[in-house]
This record gives sequence, C-alpha cells and structure tokens, in this order.
Amino acid sequence: MIFLKTIKIETLADLKKALQTAIELEHATIPPYLTAKFTLFETGNDQIANLIGSVVGEEMLHLSIACNILNAIGGSPVINKPGFIPIYPGPLPGSVEDGLIVPLEKFSLKLIHDVFMVIEEPEKTVPIHNNSFAIDKKLTIGEFYTNIKKIIRELEAAAKAEGKTIFVGNPNYQMTFEKFYDTSVLFPIVDEETAIRGIDIIIDQGEGTTTDPFVTSADDGNVPELAHYYRFEEIYEGKTIQPDPAGGYMFGEPAIPFDPKLVPNMWPNPKMDDYPKDSQAYINSKFFNYNYTSLLNSLHETFNGEPEKINTAMGIMYSLRLYALKLLAIPDPNNPGYVAGPSFEYVVGE
Repeated sequence: MIFLKTIKIETLADLKKALQTAIELEHATIPPYLTAKFTLFETGNDQIANLIGSVVGEEMLHLSIACNILNAIGGSPVINKPGFIPIYPGPLPGSVEDGLIVPLEKFSLKLIHDVFMVIEEPEKTVPIHNNSFAIDKKLTIGEFYTNIKKIIRELEAAAKAEGKTIFVGNPNYQMTFEKFYDTSVLFPIVDEETAIRGIDIIIDQGEGTTTDPFVTSADDGNVPELAHYYRFEEIYEGKTIQPDPAGGYMFGEPAIPFDPKLVPNMWPNPKMDDYPKDSQAYINSKFFNYNYTSLLNSLHETFNGEPEKINTAMGIMYSLRLYALKLLAIPDPNNPGYVAGPSFEYVVGE
C-alpha cells in the first residue's frame, strides 16, 4: 500500500491543488503499467496483457474525472509540463512517503506483487482464501479522495448559504468520450452530486469495497469487474477470483498462466539521452517521447476548453505502442543481452 502525507484541504484553493495532485497521481501509474503491457506483446500472455490494459483504461478515466471536477470548480488542469511526469524510478506524485519506488520495467510477477499491487492496495483488503495482507492505518489514496469529497460538500454548503456555488466552471470544458467510456462512468461534472459520483467511481474501481473485491455494477458501466488491486492479485496468483460456495471469495479456475520465455529482456528505467545519438535506440526513443509529449499536449488542450481534442489524443496514444515495440526489438547499445525500452520523457523544443 502506498501512503500519502497528510494534505491540508480546507479552502477552494486547497481543493484545486489537491485535484491537480490527483490528476498527476492517476497519470503517473500509466507509464509503468503500459511498459509492462508492451513487453507482453506477442508473448502468449494475452490474458495478463488484457488485464493490465483494462486497468490502464480506467486510470485514464480517473484522470478525466479529476480534470472534469477541477474544471467544474473553476480550475485549470495542467498536463503539458515537464514536471507533470514523475522520474522513474521514483515515488509517485502526492508526497508518497512509504518508500515505494516505481520503475519502468519489463513484466514480471515480482513487479506485479512488489509494485503494482502496492500502488492499488486499498486500506482494507477483502481476504481471498489463502491470501491476506496486514494493513497499517495511514492516509491511503482512497482516503485522499474521501477527503476531497468531504471538502467539496463543506465548501458547497458554505457557498449555498450565501446564495452561491463553487461550481462556476464553463460546462463546455467538460469532456466525455462515449466511443470509449460509457456515460454512466464519464459524464459532465456540473454540481456537487455529479462531483461526488465521479469520485465514488474512482474509489470503487481502484479499491472495491471493504466486503467485495468486485466493482459495484453502476460504477463500472454495468460490467462485472474486479477492482484494480484484485486484478493484479489474480495475475500474481495465476488464478481467477470467484465466489466461494462456503462464503467469501477464493482463487479458482480458469488459470491465468504466465510464460516468461518470450518476454523481451528490457533494460530497466531507460533514458533517451543514455543512448548514443546515432543509435537506433536513441532515434526510436526520441520518436516515442515526441509522441508522448504530443499526447500530453493534446490532453492539456482537451481539458482546457477543447474537449474534441480527445480524438487526437487517443490516436496518438495508440501510436505509442508502435514505437515502444520498435524499441523492444532493438538491442540496448549500452547493455549487452538487453533490449531498449520506452522512457516516457517530456521533450521540449522538438
């Protein structure tokens, strides 16, 4: 489990700052998850790759919800700046204090257990037979979002007492994307009710509830699906989670096998400037990072008054895989026996 330092959220300015932190935190999980998924391409591990991909899609949804809420209260999401991307390996944004270092690495069960499950672990896990974890009580990501809900309610109540509202943002800035996200999970944030509903979706998809590892149907487009932590737990255990006839939940069939034989041996935490400038690794790393920077610029425009730019952003997102796969097929010029990999860096002036 990752923990956040206590964040003061008392004023509207504090709330805007907290939502920007939430945007950065949701985004920061995407590069490590995508890197692991890229390394599973055509390795015979499609089931695992699809599970990771489903989490990536929902992290993008959570980022979108946080941006919509920030816009709704008159803020402006900032996505296209170098500091928006964390340094890998390193902690996630939001003053994470528990020592978790998040890398960009090839897929492995150790990465799933030691990093991805730690990122997504809720404040209280639902025991799956033969598997449980001890929990320390600190400020978790779920509690961070719960605090945001609390201050939204308090600030809106105070505003209404004066005949006002904190939801003063331009409704035309709200982004929905029905081609990818059902309107039941991504919708315009226009008032307290829709803001709270959006945050509840983030919490439920990420953590589930204290009694059920599955996401509430209404919070997941009416599709039965496990919360993120439990999807990663299935991958690690190599089995699916299902109801136990005797009560609770258990691991069972079908299995989720992992075959490591064809996973490319990517050098961990690559950096574009570490490659020789005339190498294929550098050239393709530059192409990858140029596209990644273009993606962030398009997302910034999307959430700052041009919601139709989400179509451009999604097109660029799919192109990232092309350059990632090219990198994973190129020997690392600095490390014999390894291949290059995506570094997810913001490039300026390119």
